Amino acid sequence: MASATTPPSEIAQSIATLRDQQEVDGVFACTRKERQISRAGTPYLNIELSDSTGTILGRAFRDADVLAGRFERGELVRVQGRAERFRDALQIAVQSIARAEGEQADPARFLPTAYRDLDELEGFLEHLAREVFDAPLKLLLANMLGDGELRAQLRVAPCSAPSSRPRPRPGVHHAYLGGLLEHTVAVATLALELCTLHPRLDRDMLLSAAIVHDIGKTREFTYGAEIARSPEGRLLGHIELGMRVLAGHMPTILEGERRLALEHCVLLHHGAEAASGQRLASAEALALYRLNALDAQVKGAFEGGL
Repeated sequence: MASATTPPSEIAQSIATLRDQQEVDGVFACTRKERQISRAGTPYLNIELSDSTGTILGRAFRDADVLAGRFERGELVRVQGRAERFRDALQIAVQSIARAEGEQADPARFLPTAYRDLDELEGFLEHLAREVFDAPLKLLLANMLGDGELRAQLRVAPCSAPSSRPRPRPGVHHAYLGGLLEHTVAVATLALELCTLHPRLDRDMLLSAAIVHDIGKTREFTYGAEIARSPEGRLLGHIELGMRVLAGHMPTILEGERRLALEHCVLLHHGAEAASGQRLASAEALALYRLNALDAQVKGAFEGGL
């Protein structure tokens, strides 16, 4: 069995390749966790593990309560044990299990991901940001795209959590890792094209707003066995979170009416109804609302049907 210092590259076992009596030392998503009592009256741990290749049951009969305290359902866990056949089905006799940490806990191995190349999408985003020439707005975008942590979050974040219903609920779109980056590039590209058709639009304002409108989604989700909403996401929502991200990167030279105009676009990018009836007060805010809905609804139709 591999030691606790086994590097992540050596614990990439997949469920589909496990065989009877094979030693197990891998990272999986815990999709179910139950404490049960055996016929002898002792507790044991019953879990379901999954990865991109399938699911498998696991049971721990020794130190069940101790092991249960080391992880929660919905987390990525490192499991050590042995694959055994029981009643014609393969399961894992778990000897050790704990929350996966660091590079071991790569959500891309367990969650749906964007089909498009993320490096290519980032290149498109940088190109779009270079199309902004207004100095304060250009500095804002430079501050945000120069933030390494924010850039990493932007590459990971989805736009929605996948729906568990047979037919996805309204509003679900780009429900996979990298979905936010894909959606942002799409909306900003549409904004640039619209400004060609309607040159009276404030091009720099609309393009900047399109790039930052959903930035709060970088804080809205957590990633483990599933994409779920973070406490911040549940209690505040991505628009409020986005305003906080913006405030943390806003240059002091972007003040007054220009700052208010950008914030107005972000606050109302889901329309007046979603903003407690606040009125759309600029052509740029109206354009962003419509372009955001266009990309979200078209993508949602492809993902979940009309």
